[in-house]
Amino acid sequence: MAMQFYASPEQVQRDRSEYARKGIARGRSAVVLTYEGGILLVAENVTTLRKISELYDRIGFAAVGRYNEFESLRRAGVRMADLNGLSYDRRDVTGRALANAYTQTLGAIFSETQKPYEVEICVAQVGSSPETDELYRITYDGSVMDEPGFMAMGGSAEAISAVLKESHDTTADLTTALALAVKGLGSVGGDNGTQRELGAAQLEAAVLDRTRKGRAFRRITGAALETLLAGGKDKPAEGGTDASPPPAAEDKPTVSAASVDLEGKDDTGKS
Repeated sequence: MAMQFYASPEQVQRDRSEYARKGIARGRSAVVLTYEGGILLVAENVTTLRKISELYDRIGFAAVGRYNEFESLRRAGVRMADLNGLSYDRRDVTGRALANAYTQTLGAIFSETQKPYEVEICVAQVGSSPETDELYRITYDGSVMDEPGFMAMGGSAEAISAVLKESHDTTADLTTALALAVKGLGSVGGDNGTQRELGAAQLEAAVLDRTRKGRAFRRITGAALETLLAGGKDKPAEGGTDASPPPAAEDKPTVSAASVDLEGKDDTGKS
């Protein structure tokens, strides 16, 4: 009869943690930070696979690590948000509730399965002012942290966070916030510690715009991203300022955040 090797629970947990951290470190980093007009989400990404997306009206999602794993988490979050919004009220869908759900899911996977998820995710909810914005970091083991206005994810998160902490300003405009995010992402990975220059083709960027009516999520791509990187100004949101919470049930959305084709459009599906 074969003898089974014994491993203490503490050793098993350490091995799983090391495995997950190494997997996350192999990917490119992402940054989420607040600014005067909302929340900016930026990821270093040279592929067409998206690390940044929308979960609900004023809630965004960013992730690093293994794509197929965080994509399944994103889709589950969209389904949960849509179900709660349609069953109850749009105002019942919050970033905190989604963060709690992700915490339970990742905690169960880490504790009960042989292989943990190699992911680190952020759930961001834009409020009526920078002080009411919410950033939640959820790690591979189900730990959740409420971040104070900015966060970096990935293998070089500590070094990038140090750059963000030095210059982060909640009263900054989008151009300044994007420049800081790009500076943080470019501060690691260069030859002999030199600063890397990141262009629009190497970045994925989006904002949760507090001045936008209805769905706050808006991608920044192409010429708009190049203009901001060059120091230009962002085009103001159409339709005026709307920093209030979502209206009551009679104004529920008729489209789902799961539809990629509808990202960046209002509740009626129009641009």
